[in-house]
Amino acid sequence: METRRGWKRLATMGAAAVVLAGGAGAAVAVERTAGHAARVPAAVDAVAPAKAPGRATTAPGSRIVRPYQPVGIGQGAVMALLPEGRQNYVVAWTDVREAVEQARGMVGDDIRPESLSGGIAVDGADVLYTGAWRTSTPPARITVRTADGTERDAGVLSLPGRPGWGTYYLDAAGAGTPRGAVTITAYGPDGAVLATLAYELPPAGR
Repeated sequence: METRRGWKRLATMGAAAVVLAGGAGAAVAVERTAGHAARVPAAVDAVAPAKAPGRATTAPGSRIVRPYQPVGIGQGAVMALLPEGRQNYVVAWTDVREAVEQARGMVGDDIRPESLSGGIAVDGADVLYTGAWRTSTPPARITVRTADGTERDAGVLSLPGRPGWGTYYLDAAGAGTPRGAVTITAYGPDGAVLATLAYELPPAGR
């Protein structure tokens, strides 16, 4: 499901825009009212779930979570990691159990070793960053830096047993619609850079 410049689209019914970059697949996003998900290839932007208003939260750092465990990631969204597939996870605004059942049959991100995938969901001034990491050393820290120079720490999740992958998320509620480049960087326990993903956001109105 590679597309031009690495962009992919995942669509659901709703009011906000979501953009995904990196990797060969995508997390499943679940529409906030109808409770279903869809994958739509080969596009730059898409419609994504309307989300309940939220405020920015402090990222909890690196956490090990159980398979399928729902983790609140802000703005009414929940993330869960699946042991099936490759870098397979869901982001849901409704029934996370339904999202997990749908994702069991999906391949997941299947990103390259020592790399990251990434995406953003934008609803007015509220932005939610999510993605997956696949590194031989589990990241101790993942940051999200926008074109204006603002850098924030993301929450980092992984499954037990050092599976070699996990996810990250950043609730940037109230930060405003980002413009230009976004850079995601994963750091090891010693501060060394493990992987970097940089992508340019589409112009406003696309």
